[in-house]
Amino acid sequence: MDIKPARRIRLSAPFRLFIESEASGGIMLMVVAALALIVANSSLRGGYFAFFRTDVGGLSILHWVNDGLMAMFFLLVGLEIKREMVCGQLSNWSRRALPGFAALGGMIVPALIFLALNEGETLRGWAIPSATDIAFSLGVLSLLGSRVPLSLKIFLTALAIIDDLGAVMIIALFYSGGMSIPAVAGAAAVFAILIAMNLLGVVRIWTYLILGLILWILVFKSGIHATIAGVLLALAIPMRGEKGRSDAPLVKLEHAIQPWVVFLIVPIFGFANAGVSFGNVSLSNLADPVPLGVAAGLFIGKQIGVFSFAWLAIKLRWAERPAGASWLQLYGVAILCGIGFTMSLFIGLLAYASSPLLQDETKLGVFFGSLLSAVCGAILLRLTPSRPARA
Repeated sequence: MDIKPARRIRLSAPFRLFIESEASGGIMLMVVAALALIVANSSLRGGYFAFFRTDVGGLSILHWVNDGLMAMFFLLVGLEIKREMVCGQLSNWSRRALPGFAALGGMIVPALIFLALNEGETLRGWAIPSATDIAFSLGVLSLLGSRVPLSLKIFLTALAIIDDLGAVMIIALFYSGGMSIPAVAGAAAVFAILIAMNLLGVVRIWTYLILGLILWILVFKSGIHATIAGVLLALAIPMRGEKGRSDAPLVKLEHAIQPWVVFLIVPIFGFANAGVSFGNVSLSNLADPVPLGVAAGLFIGKQIGVFSFAWLAIKLRWAERPAGASWLQLYGVAILCGIGFTMSLFIGLLAYASSPLLQDETKLGVFFGSLLSAVCGAILLRLTPSRPARA
């Protein structure tokens, strides 16, 4: 088994902090998801579902979680994408090539598998298995410790960031409702003001956040999913402050909201949406088109798509294999890419908004596809011989 000598890899402080916090958040998310399943199938299930259906200010608590709190998650996603594209691990072609091709394969092949197993109205869920959960996958990698080269953790993180960008574009293009032209025009005007503030050198974060709230309201009323407002706001946040990048508003805001998003907002989303009552669905439902398409797309489609596209890019010399990693280790990480939780559940809720049964079946498929990917990927990486990185 040929393993390329590992080069010394230097990570920026924000990127290292990001990996560490996402890994910890992923472990917490596993616990929360398990807790939601237990509660939803216990004597507390009536209160659990009733609580999230409770109306507050014209929207249910579940809607406030999915449309309101998750806008902060998408803001963080947008900030991470912009930082990595401008000055991070995705700042040039050589760094983008391998995770970029792998992410593309990891979106295309799972979608094709889902489409092959579904028809009619259930086709709307084609994008569900295309998303990789960065927190969960990094959480599993963190449990393996030094057996996994740092280069593979960087590869997985970069792939998941590009994957998130693809998911955001899919939500904006395919899962938005009938549009209100006045609200769209208003949102466009606010976004233009935000961009102008950036170009004029405005660095006070609170001014961006106030306009960001207005942007969220307009996007919510426009028919485009409200969480997209978080990504648009992130694109307008400056990468340079009064002293350059050392005090950039983007970095300050990312550091400020990251712990809240990773350790509070995403777990709340997970607890609110992961609860599946097996009184409505059972393991026999796994053979139904939607859960089968989701599970097969995540477990089979992701590993085939990610690994084959990465292999092709490396063989064509468009990219290099991660330093110090074997082909078998790269394949193990490709399997872990089938862990789809936060974004997969989110897309499932949008795809089948009018069908609680299909939403529950989606969750069933996401759970089993992700579980298979996590267990098989972790076992393979655990059993694969590793070599210590050279200084």
